[in-house]
Amino acid sequence: MAGRLGLTAIHPVISAGNDLAPLPSRAAVGEPVTIEATVFREGHDAVAASVILRNPKGKAVAAGAELNRMHPLGGGTDRWRTEVIATSPGMWTYQVEAWSDPLATWYHAIEVKVDAGQNAEELANDLELGARLFEKVAELARTKAEAKLAHAAVKDLRREDVDVPLRITRSLTREVRDLAYRYPVRELITAGPKYEIWVDRTRALYGAWYEFFPRSIGAELAGDPHDPARPARHGTFADATKHLDYVRDMGFDVVYLPPIHPIGKINRKGPNNTLNAKPTDTGSPWAIGSAEGGHDAIHPELGDERDFAAFVTRARELNMEVALDLALQCAPDHPWVSSHPEWFTTLPDGTIAYAENPPKKYQDIYPLNFDNDPKGLYAESLRVTMLWVERGVRIFRVDNPHTKPLDFWQWLIAAVKKKYPDVLFLAEAFTRPAMMHELAKVGFTQSYTYFTWRNTAWELQQYGEELVAGSDYMRPNFFPNTPDILNEFLQHSGRPGFAIRAVLASMMSPTYGVYSGFELFEGTAVRPGSEEYLDSEKYQLRPRDYYGAIDRGDSLAPMLTRLNEIRRAHPSLHQLRNLRFHASENDGVIIFSKRDERSGDTILVVCSMDPHNVREGWVHLRLDWLGVDWFAGFTASDLLSGANYQWGEHNFVRLTPDQPAHIFAVHPLS
Repeated sequence: MAGRLGLTAIHPVISAGNDLAPLPSRAAVGEPVTIEATVFREGHDAVAASVILRNPKGKAVAAGAELNRMHPLGGGTDRWRTEVIATSPGMWTYQVEAWSDPLATWYHAIEVKVDAGQNAEELANDLELGARLFEKVAELARTKAEAKLAHAAVKDLRREDVDVPLRITRSLTREVRDLAYRYPVRELITAGPKYEIWVDRTRALYGAWYEFFPRSIGAELAGDPHDPARPARHGTFADATKHLDYVRDMGFDVVYLPPIHPIGKINRKGPNNTLNAKPTDTGSPWAIGSAEGGHDAIHPELGDERDFAAFVTRARELNMEVALDLALQCAPDHPWVSSHPEWFTTLPDGTIAYAENPPKKYQDIYPLNFDNDPKGLYAESLRVTMLWVERGVRIFRVDNPHTKPLDFWQWLIAAVKKKYPDVLFLAEAFTRPAMMHELAKVGFTQSYTYFTWRNTAWELQQYGEELVAGSDYMRPNFFPNTPDILNEFLQHSGRPGFAIRAVLASMMSPTYGVYSGFELFEGTAVRPGSEEYLDSEKYQLRPRDYYGAIDRGDSLAPMLTRLNEIRRAHPSLHQLRNLRFHASENDGVIIFSKRDERSGDTILVVCSMDPHNVREGWVHLRLDWLGVDWFAGFTASDLLSGANYQWGEHNFVRLTPDQPAHIFAVHPLS
């Protein structure tokens, strides 16, 4: 940008495209945000830079009693960097200032000239200039002791009864140098633009999610589920409320529910997405709406508003939050279809278009058309969203957001957050990268990712590095499985494969989740080559014997519990931007670390990507990333097995299907 000093390439700045004003970058309360800029000037005088960070009330927040000073990265890059931390939710701003640093220029000049043997007469101007600069430092100082120290340096610089080395000695002490750094004399200040940072509460960045269908909890498949005289028992919110203890015992923070609204009867799907549903078939929860109500109603077989309120209250008592599916689509018998036919797409033959994702067809779902009556449809979408917020929901998992306009989401999310800034939105955006990233930029708090399909060490490292690079606006939520997605890796890997994916999801990403049945190793596809579950819970009740599986040793629940305990105990795992990958000579082994610089907490994960075979070989570590001295080494304490190892830069590992991962707490040796 044009200015007295060079100030360019400020980061983070989130481009909105089309020459629009930048969008806010993202952070969570307590999360370090890296600010960078390129700063330079003509000639050889020293420059410096600092950041003005302002809270939502517009008040500048400094680093203690000092400026938020930036630090040079060196290497001739003219690049400067610092970290800032927001302490409350809301819209913060930052502004980079570049400035001439006459004291740094003076320090360099006086030291070079004295080393060259120049005398007092030759240095007269330099000595007086230094004295005047330290007088300004004294004026800036906040305490009498600091001002007194600066005046002492001034007095020495003006003494003519001693040699030059004695006149400058006090100025060169670490104590005075630190004082000059704390209270710099800033000249030719060049300010960059103000940029916004939307700061969310910590759950936006860190949390463990568990998804289950309330209708399957407590359900009983008595007799023939297709015989109207022998119906199955449908689970209720009362059953689901009791199930919350099981979820909490595993250490999850968020319990996520698919849609809980009335399910359409027209074109209702039967088991395994068949078209010949029987009267007793439950249908898909995503086929929302019937004569019993729409998006603002609760499926009668689940209960009523009081039952839902009791569910939300119990979750809070267990220190969990409820996330609800926001699926803006309708069954053919949804009330909107008759009251607002203009909200849908009418085909040439006069019928309403149903949803398709070739070769999949969803005859039980009508997509909404946001172009026909945007004013009316936008308003109704906001109404139903706010209704559930007021019923206690503060997290929404949004179904297929990439099938709705970007400007709609930007408007809706902003409108909700204006009144309820603590509401979070997770985008189920399994779509093209451009759309996935843009949804994050316009307001989504988190996003599902391609983690589900990254099943080699190389793929996962590349993707992890990509997510870190985009972390100024996009936060991942790693789900190894969903009701829609049973990845091929899980279909053929058994317990070791589920354990591997659980370790990777929970350790790489600060937010991760599983869909119920994951802990029971459910991995049978409806047919070879498909990612659909056999007997998918989307179309039928699926009761499970959770506690019996634990008693039999046929459950991953104990391991999920341990992983969530580790996550809670280690602040390094609450962040994304600290993810670093180390080198492995075995392409079936991935190794990565996370370090919290404030506490020193460091986790190192070594994980096999092969659920079938032993993988062994050498791994090579960047010890500086672990906070370890290159010559000292460290104790690697395995948080899964309890074993301890003495490690250094190069180490040999052996991973088996029975023990496919190490999660090490790093303890540097003194």
